[in-house]
Amino acid sequence: MVDDRTLLIVEDDPAFAPVLRRSFERRGYMVHACDGIDSLATLIETIEPDYAVVDLKVVGGSGLECVKLLRARDPEMRIVVLTGFASIATAVEAIKLGACHYLAKPANTDDIEAAFGKTEGDAEVPLTQRQTSLKNLEWERIHETLVETDFNISETARRLGMHRRTLARKLEKRRLT
Repeated sequence: MVDDRTLLIVEDDPAFAPVLRRSFERRGYMVHACDGIDSLATLIETIEPDYAVVDLKVVGGSGLECVKLLRARDPEMRIVVLTGFASIATAVEAIKLGACHYLAKPANTDDIEAAFGKTEGDAEVPLTQRQTSLKNLEWERIHETLVETDFNISETARRLGMHRRTLARKLEKRRLT
């Protein structure tokens, strides 16, 4: 084992979590995994991870709450938020809450490990000229409101002024993971 590195994975996808776990174990990490907020709260009482990979949508609520719990437990822990739907709102909140990086799925183990190593921002990142589409703006607003309501569909629809079924159809077209 390389430097006895301990990694915690908070991921509720039953297919993806074991794959990610095995990949990090092959790289010499001691890996612990859980699927949500309640199991995380129990697990961090018994382990002290150096690193964490947290999915944005987990059992019991938002991965952002997991980031908050982990940061309160250990301010030095390197936390990467990994999500199937990246939005500006959740990226900003994840960093504010203490994540060191935010990656959109699909991301591989190399990407995640590189994110753990990033300690400063990169002022040389190229600026793009791509305009944000109305669809993307709408989706970011929907996702921002979902986070605010702890992923409560009915309350999100009410706050956005749309019918709950309309929101449910939009979410089916572009699944949150």
